[in-house]
Amino acid sequence: MNLAANIKYHSVAIFVRNIEISKKFYIGILEQVIDLDFGTNIGLKSGISIWKINPNHIIPKQLGIESIANEKINRFELYFETENIESVFEKLKENNVELLHSIHEESWGQRTIRFYDPDKHLIEIGETLETFGKRLSDENMTPEQVSEKTSIPLSTVKQLIKK
Repeated sequence: MNLAANIKYHSVAIFVRNIEISKKFYIGILEQVIDLDFGTNIGLKSGISIWKINPNHIIPKQLGIESIANEKINRFELYFETENIESVFEKLKENNVELLHSIHEESWGQRTIRFYDPDKHLIEIGETLETFGKRLSDENMTPEQVSEKTSIPLSTVKQLIKK
């Protein structure tokens, strides 16, 4: 069985309490440029992502909201992407890596795995935008439905599906 997953570092995700205040800080003060804006999750061209803490998300549900909402605790995770999340999951299990959760489909359709490095830093590996956009299309969702679920612009969805 080929377990190659072609894992690529993607970004650091910083959990924030107020997305608008953080957006003003990173754009206005640190002069970062928005690459993708999904409302509560914003990707900057520099590779930093800012994510509004959602108490119903799997991370605070697993870790406890107090552990990521506490001002004295660093709220970030290292984020990687892959086209083959099943292979990543198998490799993690084979190496007895401590998981926060196994493969999980986020509300926007992306499948993710979160786990800890040896020093207990949180790491996420998620499907690439292309992978989960195409997967949703292959599951008989129309381009409009994929765009609605993922917040990916319809024109981008149509490009992903053609590939």
